[in-house]
Amino acid sequence: MITAEDALGRILALAPVRSSVKVPIMEAAGRYLASDLFALRDQPARDLSAMDGYAVAGAGPWQMMGESAAGHAWRGELASGQCVRIFTGAIVPPGADAVVMQEDVARDGSMVRLSDGAPAPVNGRHIRGQASDFATGQKLMSAGSLLTPPRLALAATAGHGHLDVTAPVRVSILSTGSELVPLGESCSDEQIPASNGAMIAALAQRRGVIIDDLGIVIDDSGALADALARAAGTDILVTIGGASVGDHDLVRPALIAAGASIDFWKVAIKPGKPLMAGKMGTAIVIGLPGNPVSAYVTAMLFLHPLIERMRGNPSNGLERGIARLGEPLPANGNRTDHIRARLEGGVAWPVGINDSAALSALAAADCLIVRAPDAQAAPSGAEVAIIHIG
Repeated sequence: MITAEDALGRILALAPVRSSVKVPIMEAAGRYLASDLFALRDQPARDLSAMDGYAVAGAGPWQMMGESAAGHAWRGELASGQCVRIFTGAIVPPGADAVVMQEDVARDGSMVRLSDGAPAPVNGRHIRGQASDFATGQKLMSAGSLLTPPRLALAATAGHGHLDVTAPVRVSILSTGSELVPLGESCSDEQIPASNGAMIAALAQRRGVIIDDLGIVIDDSGALADALARAAGTDILVTIGGASVGDHDLVRPALIAAGASIDFWKVAIKPGKPLMAGKMGTAIVIGLPGNPVSAYVTAMLFLHPLIERMRGNPSNGLERGIARLGEPLPANGNRTDHIRARLEGGVAWPVGINDSAALSALAAADCLIVRAPDAQAAPSGAEVAIIHIG
């Protein structure tokens, strides 16, 4: 068996360098930039007023010369003792020293003067200077930046209508097991709904990811071969179940028969020891265990970071932290353990039965307590590493 750290490193090493696609900004939210982004224009393009008021030249009083509104600039140049009525976002005319707020002046016909007690104009006050936000040619974002709503607005304001983002990642999910039935259908006592596929699809689904549901395949070599053939062209093939060593665990032999090379099989973690990874053609293969908690934890630890890497995320996408134990834990065995827990005010409380098939405990958890191999018993209040889950 290999360690969790080694397994993650080997899985990420399988990821190819991704190509990029150009998409409209309106379709780029949640994607990652594939190349550095530079400004195509100054922002603001000219000096703009930050207030409703009067753009003034000199100390005043001032003679009104016109009006400047957003999108309708006054086209002249001010001399000392002159002003224009101006509105927020309007271009400040050449010659103006400052903008005086409208509540600080008194107007008599075409003459404008400061109100009693109002502060004298200060050079540059209430003016947003040209290129004060960014200038033409300035680097605004680096490749690998997540395109959040404010960053999309920044790119649009910088003059871009399309952005280079990492090409979509296609993830194909295959649920295996003769005991599985489609969701919503009745099942006998010896059957179970195929819930793992829906769970893993939900974990994998995000902007820039295309999910292909390859459905359910029974424990039969021929049926598995047919299902694997349907995965042609995918980027990541996720198999669920059939990865252990029982007589009906046929996924590994079926992958090898289909030409796959297995990079590793079995990881020193719990839950999820019978994890495997490799390549089948250009597709990266992740073989998840069939028990639901094992499937989710291994997908969270290994599939999620792989998808993030292939989407262009420079990090592995796992949100780690430190919490204090809400109750004591016994000494750990020789595998890294991931205990389902609920986080309350920085305190992690283990949830329910720590069993690889206990979905109710997993559903109630919002983090995993990570315990190193051979960790000693931990008292209540001890600091522990956690991974946040959703």
